[in-house]
Amino acid sequence: MAVKEGLRAWKRIFWWLILLTVGFSGLLLYGVPTVRHLEVFIPMGTCPLARMSLLRDNFTDLHLWARPEVLTCTSWGAPIIWDGTFDPDVAQQEAKQQNLTIGLTVFAVGRYLEKYLARFLESAEQYFMVGQRVVYYVFTERPDAVPRPPLGPGRQLRVERVLRERRWQDVSMARMRTLHAALAGRLGREAHFVFCMDVDQHFSGAFGPETLADSVAQMHAWHYHWPRRLLPYERDARSAAALAPDEGDFYYHAALFGGKVEALRRLTAHCTRGQQQDRLRGLEARWHDESHLNKYFWLHKPAKVLSPEFCWSPEIGPRAEIRHPRLLWAPKEYAVVRG
Repeated sequence: MAVKEGLRAWKRIFWWLILLTVGFSGLLLYGVPTVRHLEVFIPMGTCPLARMSLLRDNFTDLHLWARPEVLTCTSWGAPIIWDGTFDPDVAQQEAKQQNLTIGLTVFAVGRYLEKYLARFLESAEQYFMVGQRVVYYVFTERPDAVPRPPLGPGRQLRVERVLRERRWQDVSMARMRTLHAALAGRLGREAHFVFCMDVDQHFSGAFGPETLADSVAQMHAWHYHWPRRLLPYERDARSAAALAPDEGDFYYHAALFGGKVEALRRLTAHCTRGQQQDRLRGLEARWHDESHLNKYFWLHKPAKVLSPEFCWSPEIGPRAEIRHPRLLWAPKEYAVVRG
């Protein structure tokens, strides 16, 4: 009898732990502010000193040991770039010596154009690849409405017309197909490296050549502390974007990714194929092109990962490890811009 009672007690404790875990996860996933502050206590891990000494970068000197409180390298040997882990002056000099042209693409369709594009471009002129040759590519259905801010020496603005999609989800998913075509055309011929960014954000700090690599992924600001099983990957096994519960490294943000032209051609081709496969099956990935982007970076590891400092949401609030945000999300006014 005592054994049975003991087993019942352990079962009750077990199920209470399960319920508490599920409840905490639900609160975390749905963004309850008081609970979100607790995620800073979830450890990120640290980079072993032996691995730090082996990491190299083509554009800057790495000082990964300068940020012992955060993870500064990946398991496959790519650096995670945080403020203080690189030398911006070395990166500037190296990029100039290589005589690079850097492309920056942005989609401004519908009301996103009026609400966000001017500030995005103006802040890019202030902070994005200052002193380097830059070509901005704006994709929009209304070329005549694109603002024309004053540009510095060696910087150009090109406007490419795209069709207005019926749903905002289709705008998001058509982006990969459009980028793939552009990278095979003038953009691919003009630029050595390209960054692809969302328009509903603005630059707030220096975003320089220290971010360049063959392929670059952005650690998502809302999910960088979360354990892998809570990350919002596509879980429907029928989808081309699906990841199993034991798959995935980090959750990457589609608001910022980049790399060399050929590497981006492979990425956009993969995402376009995956979306087409899903469409034929009557499926749509949970987070659209971002889901397919995460699948690609699981299969083909990025050469460099940018910390959440490089694309930060002010709604999260202050974090000790976020010293100098480089891009800031604008408030999400979906009822206005998607209406």
